[in-house]
Amino acid sequence: MDLRPTEEQRLLRHTVREFAEAEMAPHTMEWDEAQRFPLELLPKLADLGLMGIQFPERYGGAAMTAVDYCICVEELARVDPSIALSVAAHNGLAAAHIHLFGSDAQHDRYLTPLAQGRYLGAWALTEPHAGSDAGGMRTTADRDTRGWRLNGTKTFTTHGSLAGTFVVMAVTDAARGPHGISAFILERGTPGLVSGRKENKLGMRASDTAEVSLTDCPVPDDQLLGAVGEGFVEALRVLDAGRIGIAALAVGLAQGAYEAARRYAIQREQFGQPIASFQAIQFKLADMATRIEAARWLTYRAAYLKDQGRATTCESAMAKLFSSEMAVRAAEDGVQIHGGYGFVKDYPAEKFFRDVKLTTIGEGTSEIQRLVIARLLQQRVS
Repeated sequence: MDLRPTEEQRLLRHTVREFAEAEMAPHTMEWDEAQRFPLELLPKLADLGLMGIQFPERYGGAAMTAVDYCICVEELARVDPSIALSVAAHNGLAAAHIHLFGSDAQHDRYLTPLAQGRYLGAWALTEPHAGSDAGGMRTTADRDTRGWRLNGTKTFTTHGSLAGTFVVMAVTDAARGPHGISAFILERGTPGLVSGRKENKLGMRASDTAEVSLTDCPVPDDQLLGAVGEGFVEALRVLDAGRIGIAALAVGLAQGAYEAARRYAIQREQFGQPIASFQAIQFKLADMATRIEAARWLTYRAAYLKDQGRATTCESAMAKLFSSEMAVRAAEDGVQIHGGYGFVKDYPAEKFFRDVKLTTIGEGTSEIQRLVIARLLQQRVS
């Protein structure tokens, strides 16, 4: 396995980094304080191909690889993890589900405008009573003469207030358990689809998160996504790839926290010298850099395997688990190196510290990743 970046990948990293520094860095705290996703950024992201990173060019996508995707998400997260999260959720969940399991007609109707960045996509799985346990799902889809009627409430939906297209999971046959959940594509403006309460979050505040309520939403048969009853099983495949994106986000966030801490340590003087000359600070920076590099290659290995067409359930879970928990440690060390200044909003350390915790929760908690990994390792032994 050769993971040396190609010249095209070096250029991609440079291009996305320049974009993030120029278009995002001056506004990150403004967006964070306002809890506002900057819709004015959408066409600029689309111009770089970042709203359709891995989708075919015939649908308006950039046709990049999974490794390329990691580079893009990492470089965005290095500057503003909130924007990286929105890009990852749009690409890796809503649009990816349609790409993987949609019909040709659904690709033309829904994937193309998503990949072109005409509007955001939302993926609605989690409910107030169904997080890690999807068996507790209460949103239902019942047959009627014209298709389906959806009723229920989704929570923690990224882009729940802003999305133009929603992929919604609902129970179509409660007796069949995981094989009784189906996926549907809904459009903004569908009768009965209402964006509810927007969450007031600890971190990732510029990435919109809201409830979505469904009351007798009419959904025609041609908006059923994939096979009846297989929506949840198909969603697990979407999550395998999505977790690689969250791992890359964690790596980028940790890289940003490390670089901020290193800059501060070089500039900050105590006892007549920069604190970067103190061994205690040097060791923290050395440990941060080493853990980041380990997480980066664990993540890129999972992406490489995906590009080879290999199943990556275990590798994705490992990358997501290690990278997210590494990033929490890196963000904490970044605050510690800043000392009192790490506790105020004048420096980026406190924002990285707030943003990072979601990486151990979203798209499957660390505890769920450990269960997935343990189960698959046991299967390999047997």
